[in-house]
Amino acid sequence: MSRVMFMVGETSGDTLAVELLEAMRQAGQEVEPFGAGGPKMEAAGVELDIDLTEHAVIGIWEAVRNYGKFKGFFDQLLQLALDRKPDAVICIDNPGFNLRFVRALRKATSVGDWRPKIIYYISPQLWAWHESRVHQIAADVDQLLAIFPFEKKWYAERAPELPVDFVGHPLTDRYPDLEFRDPKSQQRPRKLLLLPGSRAKEISRHLPVMAQAAAAVDAEPMVVFANESLAAQAKLLVPEVADWDLRIGGLHEALPEADVAIASSGTVTLECAWFRVPTVVLYKTSWITYLLGRLFVKVKHIAMPNVLAGREVFPEFIQRDANEVNLAREANRFLDDPGRRLELREELDVIADSLGGRGAAGRAAESVGRLLKN
Repeated sequence: MSRVMFMVGETSGDTLAVELLEAMRQAGQEVEPFGAGGPKMEAAGVELDIDLTEHAVIGIWEAVRNYGKFKGFFDQLLQLALDRKPDAVICIDNPGFNLRFVRALRKATSVGDWRPKIIYYISPQLWAWHESRVHQIAADVDQLLAIFPFEKKWYAERAPELPVDFVGHPLTDRYPDLEFRDPKSQQRPRKLLLLPGSRAKEISRHLPVMAQAAAAVDAEPMVVFANESLAAQAKLLVPEVADWDLRIGGLHEALPEADVAIASSGTVTLECAWFRVPTVVLYKTSWITYLLGRLFVKVKHIAMPNVLAGREVFPEFIQRDANEVNLAREANRFLDDPGRRLELREELDVIADSLGGRGAAGRAAESVGRLLKN
């Protein structure tokens, strides 16, 4: 029985951890899981010391404002690791917290007989914002599990001593068998899917401008919220939401119904691409976070489908440019131009084919299993 500590701080990571843990169990790996995570992990049998997903924030300035709270969680989890001495620590995404955690853990275990294996699942996007940290990761991490095809080569060129496995993207397991409508045809009435984000701050920043744009788009709006609390917040913020087709969860059911989407930048844009939904991407954050981001971020695009394509296949708008005029114009262009939809479908097919095929969680579990045996 291997003691495995999970380090998860975001809702998306909560899902990933459960998928990985289930794949490990299916592979016959006997593990005693504990650590930080969310409600899905707890339901799957993880002994949860802290639910970090309740405290997730977005943006550099937001993280700085909450430094004291996260420092307390950090110290508590580091002490937990030192007390429980797991055989392996699996960090899932959340680089702002987890990269510092593995550095502190390595320093704390530099002497003595106990040195846990450290696995990082979902590569920190150093290629986007902090290439100089690659050698520190190589020193601290025993195995990196990448979900995008270009990452293995990127690390090999900069830190060949770091073991990296490309395991594929989890989307390939979650939605393996999809059927798509002919991009040249549309249903009536046409449907506009609004995806304002999974956190309260994102809802407050994105939903008002989305509602203004929806009023100028020739399609019936539907909106998906992650939970009832966000839906209640949305109704207070934008009363007309109550008259829309409002869903709590069920994104994978809403996407096949959509003719076009307006979505907050994040994992959801890749889900839109996977379901071949033409999407307009927006993102609004605090101006401090935005200005700091412009100093550090090295990629041209914020939406992952655009990063993978190397060009803007989904129109994207940030800060002031994320206004109702731009959003509505691009959404209507997708609705009214069959040729553009067909061209986009072909590009999204290429992106989807690059994500590794079915079995991503199983391949990740195999990598973890090999490391635990060694």
